[in-house]
Amino acid sequence: MKALHIVKKPIVTEKALKMGEKMTYTFYVDKKATKVDIKQAMKELYGHPVETVRIMNTPSKSRSYGRKSIIKKPQLRKALVTFRGKKKVDVTKVSKEKSKK
Repeated sequence: MKALHIVKKPIVTEKALKMGEKMTYTFYVDKKATKVDIKQAMKELYGHPVETVRIMNTPSKSRSYGRKSIIKKPQLRKALVTFRGKKKVDVTKVSKEKSKK
């Protein structure tokens, strides 16, 4: 798998931004991606060595609007990635040289 297909997008919430101060960032990732795949993709996309990767699978949820309409939210997979060192990482920008591969 390519790195851009493994990492879908960063999660930018208050809680995720607080964790960013401790060099831990949160991303939505592909359902089939393993910890090793995610670690390699982060190194490729952001150019920083990765210390740890933790994965969470969130279940799908159904929401009802009105009496009859029910909408299902998809099952998602989150990855908590901790980078080595004290250099801040801008998760909104991907290094352009690495993403062309």
